[in-house]
Amino acid sequence: MSADETQGALPLRSEEDIVASRQKVRVLTQALKFSLVDQTKMITAASELSRNTLVHGGGGGMRWELLDDGIRRGLRLHFEDTGPGIPDTRLALTDGWTSGGGMGPACRAANGWCTSSNLPPFPAKAPA
Repeated sequence: MSADETQGALPLRSEEDIVASRQKVRVLTQALKFSLVDQTKMITAASELSRNTLVHGGGGGMRWELLDDGIRRGLRLHFEDTGPGIPDTRLALTDGWTSGGGMGPACRAANGWCTSSNLPPFPAKAPA
């Protein structure tokens, strides 16, 4: 990662793109000197949200941005798709809830692993 690479984007259109998103997050968290536990949390969250973007949202993208407030350094990940959105985001973050198509923990787990998150309400449409 070059010193001027503070933001970027990757497409999420295939299984290979999911692997690429995980690999990118691994490189970024290592460069930021995250602990092994925090690296694992970020990589797992990126993997789960990338898969949801592809499977439930029909594909989309992951944007990333390095953060630095002068005291702490961090990583912001943004996942966007053109799917139907999540009708009830509060319900989607409830323990045990699933849309019926899978195990259902991705949004809830990723939300819990982050220091801040923003899950927009339905409809979550990508800008044209």
